[in-house]
Amino acid sequence: MTGTCDIEILAALMATLETSLETTDDQAAKALAFVRDGIITGEGPTTRGRVHFSRALDAVDVAWCHRILTAPALAQMPVSRAEIEILFQIDAAASERSDDGRFDDLFARAVAHHTAAASGIEVPPRAVALAAETPIESWAPAKTAEVDTQVLEWLSRQMRGTPRRNAARVASVAMLIGAAVPIAQSLPALVDLGL
Repeated sequence: MTGTCDIEILAALMATLETSLETTDDQAAKALAFVRDGIITGEGPTTRGRVHFSRALDAVDVAWCHRILTAPALAQMPVSRAEIEILFQIDAAASERSDDGRFDDLFARAVAHHTAAASGIEVPPRAVALAAETPIESWAPAKTAEVDTQVLEWLSRQMRGTPRRNAARVASVAMLIGAAVPIAQSLPALVDLGL
């Protein structure tokens, strides 16, 4: 049973993300944590009013993630490390998928957006970068020199901690780092993934 307190907390977070001029990416990470918890337990404010099995991810879960990540108050901010960490947790928690690959696409775009921005590369607004219609190649880094090594190392650690090996995610990361594959191969987690 969904607690009234959780519903109110998520509603307040969403109101801030969708209408406030002052917000933080930490608030987005907190909202994404509600999606993660709903996937893990099958219960919570993001699963309210529908049948949701534990450890399952569906199109409604992806819609929640997209809504949070593209909230107007975050439009000009790059996707944050905190948000990516929660997306990794969502990916790891969802052993069953019925979203037609939408989460993998959103996840790859969010990782690319964060990685590019953290490497000092100008990125488009979230709504553009995270839209399935926008070719990721049009803005994501493609050269070794463009990607900060420390960011790649952080990404490698995130992937190492994820028990689920997802072919789409591996392909997305390989595309993201493009010519950086020789550097990435020196990072243990990416070697484990067979890149």
